Amino acid sequence: MTNPAAGSGSVPVEADWTAAVAAVRAVPTAGRVLLVCHVNPDGDALGSMLGFALGLRRLGLRQVQAAFPGPQRLPEPLRGLPGEQLLVPAAEAVADPDLLISFDAASESRLGELADRLTTAGSTLVLDHHASNPGFGAVNLVDPRAAATSVLVDELLNRLGVPLDAEIAECLYVALTTDTGSFRFAATTAAVHRFAARLLATGIRPGDISLRVLDTRPFGAVQLSAEVVGRARLEPGAADGHGLVWTWATQDDLARHGQPAYVLEALIDSVRCTAEADVSCVVKQTADSEWAVSLRSKGAVDVSRVAVALGGGGHQLAAGFTGRGSVDEVVEAIRRELTGALLVPTGG
Repeated sequence: MTNPAAGSGSVPVEADWTAAVAAVRAVPTAGRVLLVCHVNPDGDALGSMLGFALGLRRLGLRQVQAAFPGPQRLPEPLRGLPGEQLLVPAAEAVADPDLLISFDAASESRLGELADRLTTAGSTLVLDHHASNPGFGAVNLVDPRAAATSVLVDELLNRLGVPLDAEIAECLYVALTTDTGSFRFAATTAAVHRFAARLLATGIRPGDISLRVLDTRPFGAVQLSAEVVGRARLEPGAADGHGLVWTWATQDDLARHGQPAYVLEALIDSVRCTAEADVSCVVKQTADSEWAVSLRSKGAVDVSRVAVALGGGGHQLAAGFTGRGSVDEVVEAIRRELTGALLVPTGG
């Protein structure tokens, strides 16, 4: 297994890239490749997976499937991406592929019912940028410095000799804009902008893509957002005095406004702008006594430490986990873990 210490902050070395290229090249034209990403895929997971799937087709591989765990329902803004025709329900994904490739999943558990393919596949390759990723593939391209998993996809496609075209570029641009917050987050470097420039040079229309993916939502979702943000609570003394702002949304909220669960993913951006809090949190009900928790930090607190301690993972500034119990119990657990999770000393 290459890069076995991926979760310790290591980055891919040349041997990892060589092994990844070899793993793809070893698949015969008629071989079966299964691409998977995490449950409830966001733009980076889906865009990275479909962009690479198209790249594999450009290489002449005919049997390429892409899948994600859970219900086969894409968020409306992500429908219509190039390569979507390669998606299959998890139940129909090949059981023993020649090569399994995982995208943007920080752990095996994030692959849900598709995780068993890690043991039945002939070979496994992991592409990810979460610092908490332990490196669960035979070959691991895990780089916490990367702004998005699509950055790793672009590099691997380049090493495989697959040129960017407009279809691949649209997928990777959606991925890149999603995980950089439209180039607003700290991971946005000069290299990220150069990558974006290469994608735009293929002729894709960034304004149309951003409007569809980031700036369009049904009126019911707008009303739901107003209600959930309106119940937000500010705790200035939390996180060793750096402040916590949090809110929650229930399944009843979704039903009342007639909205699917994915509309809740954008709510974190509506609360993270709170000036008095470094840490923001949205607690989203997924079942009775079960909650999907999104955490963000502006830079003073390492929220990945909080998420990992509570069974999840992520980055220093963006992380998540699954909480159980009442919403108050989940938030109390977060409060406890926030103590001592500073990236900088108090007052520093």
